[in-house]
Parts: sequence; structure tokens; C-alpha cells
Amino acid sequence: MGEPPLTPGPGNVRVPDCTMQRIEHRAGAVILLGLAVASGCKTTGAGSSSQAPIVQPGAPGQSSQPVAASQATDLSKVQATEADVTFMQGMIHHHAQALDMVALLEKNTSSDDMRKLGERIRISQRDEIGMMQRWLRAQGAEAPDPHAMHMPGMVMPDMDHGPMMPGMLTPEEMEHLASLRGVEFDRAFLSGMIKHHGGALTMVHDLFATPGAGQESIIFAFASDVVADQQMEIDRMNGMLAALKERE
Repeated sequence: MGEPPLTPGPGNVRVPDCTMQRIEHRAGAVILLGLAVASGCKTTGAGSSSQAPIVQPGAPGQSSQPVAASQATDLSKVQATEADVTFMQGMIHHHAQALDMVALLEKNTSSDDMRKLGERIRISQRDEIGMMQRWLRAQGAEAPDPHAMHMPGMVMPDMDHGPMMPGMLTPEEMEHLASLRGVEFDRAFLSGMIKHHGGALTMVHDLFATPGAGQESIIFAFASDVVADQQMEIDRMNGMLAALKERE
């Protein structure tokens, strides 16, 4: 009868014609996102499973082998690297300063739009800090407490003790921001947060530029979300900043 067709892409998984599936190939991994039997498929026997088997083709000259769904989830066995751990630890401190900046909105602005922006940033970055801490603990790595350990302008916790993390405000810049009120504060906050978000994008770029880093599934998903979410917020803040300048 001939073998069923292959799903396109590297690490092909052979499935019958009557199945519908969505498989994502990410950094050499095969992630099975969904598998369902399409209409018209037949099952035999009272104890038959409605789920079709997953078959991984063998190497040239070797036979194909059935694999369980758990095996098909990640055939590459990609693991986290030291650079991934450092990225997550550094991003916790980076997010913590953003929360410090947002906290200033309560007393320093009179704009409801600014407060709404700050609330979105506060919720997303607070939740991401919790996720990063859980991930680090699962790796057996230190999970920084942003409230106990971070300071504005803190250096990146890397092996070289290099310059301040990209986009972070210096202690002097934070003190100046805290001293402002009204529209003057709004303008400085937007400029500072645009810079801050841009620094997060640089951190992700540097992560992906590190050989072997950024490939573990949770790291890849989180870093990709940082790029999408923070670029969207940068665009929104640029629009708000332009609107302020028009009113001057």
C-alpha cells in the first residue's frame, strides 16, 4: 500500500493521511502540538485507540520506528546552558528596575494613560519574574530576589562583571526621574522606559548570538515573547511621547 506521506521539514515524523497534526520544528526539536483523527478514519476492535501511531523514519538503510508522543515532543533533547541561566538571572534584575520606575507613576504623574501603561508593564514583568525564578530553581540555579538583591544600575551578573545591563538607568537617572512631576515626568519616564525596553531586546539578541544558547524550549519561548511584547510597548510609548511633544 505504500507508506503515508511525510510532514515537511527537518526531523520528519511520518503520519497517516487521515490524521491532522500541527508539528513545530524549533531549534532542531520536534514539538507535537496537536494530533487528532480526521473524519473518515476507521478504527478496528473495541479496544482500538482513536489516536494514530507516530512513526519516525529511520536513517538511510534503517527501518522506521514507532515513537510515543512524549518522545516526539523533543527528539533533540536540548538542554539549558550557562548563558541561559545568566540571561534569566540578569533579566530578573532588569525587570525589577522597570517595576521601580512604574512605582513612581503613582505620585509623579497625573495622566490616566500613563498609569494604564504602567499597570500593563507591572503585571507582565511581575509575572515574568515569577516564571524566571521558578525556571532557575528547576535548573538548580540561584533565583535572585529582585526586592532583596537588585539595585538601580546594578551590573550584569556575568563572569566578566561587564558594564551595566543594556538599557538600565543609572542611580543618578533614577533619582532625577523620581524628582520630576507632571508632563515633565511623563516625558522622562517614556524616554527612560523606551531605553530600558530596548536594552531587553539587546539582551535577547546577545543570548541568541551565543553558540548553543536560547535553544531550550522555555528559554526560546520566553525570549521570543520578550522581543514581541517589548517592541510593541516601545511602539506604543513612542506614540505617546510624540503626542506629548505635539502639545508643547
